[in-house]
Amino acid sequence: MTLARRALAALAGATALVLLAATPAVADPGPPPNSMASLGDSITRGFNACGWYVDCTSRSFSTGDYSTVNSHYLRIRAVNPTIQGRNLNDARSGAKSADMYGQAGTAVSQGVGYVTMLIGANDACTSSESTMTPVATYRANIDSALARLKAGLPNAKVLLVSVPDIQRLWYVGKGSGSARTAWSAFGICQSMLANPTSTAQADVDRRTRVRQRVVDFNTQLAQACAAYGPNCDFDDNAVFNYPFALSQVSTWDYFHPNTSGQAVLASVSYANGFGW
Repeated sequence: MTLARRALAALAGATALVLLAATPAVADPGPPPNSMASLGDSITRGFNACGWYVDCTSRSFSTGDYSTVNSHYLRIRAVNPTIQGRNLNDARSGAKSADMYGQAGTAVSQGVGYVTMLIGANDACTSSESTMTPVATYRANIDSALARLKAGLPNAKVLLVSVPDIQRLWYVGKGSGSARTAWSAFGICQSMLANPTSTAQADVDRRTRVRQRVVDFNTQLAQACAAYGPNCDFDDNAVFNYPFALSQVSTWDYFHPNTSGQAVLASVSYANGFGW
């Protein structure tokens, strides 16, 4: 082999190693789990999906048992009946990323085999842009929760669901007088939803920055999951990219998914997860 060929071969080998190191671990589905827990906020609690300002855990996209939603739990139960009754909802309405460490501890104490985590909407949807959770803080919160899961449930599968595109909510709801009234009256997600009909550059720029914060959160989720290893799967922004309609949002607050929205969330997130 000539010197030039040796150099090319060495370069090819080094390039392959770099590419291999940069490739995230591929999630290993393994057999369907026989127990599961869900971590997150009011979306995972099914808030406003069945009644006025109440949690509706039966309609949770993750651990609910309402047939119309066809949650992760019901999809798994269809192929592994031993999971029956072992669907634990550890989420809490109002939770932020800082609460995930505690929720992870609850899941560990329950000894489950599968964990879903959807968190970040409340970190971006705050009273003002200035009070959003910094990206570095969000990542640190996610890392601490994942570390607790990995230490306490080393064999469990973990699905990180991307944070929905809250600018999409503004886009589909800004033309609805009912939505605008609810957003204002209840002070919902004012970082994004304040002055919803304004076309002033300051408001346009603010919405863009808030959306970017969600994009940045999702980037951190992807990176944290890749670092976790093959027992973690990220939905590759499937939920973030889904073009949901206003008809899939609760007419009580025009923010939380209704039953139809929870069903879509279940379908999209499950299809882009472990896929048992």
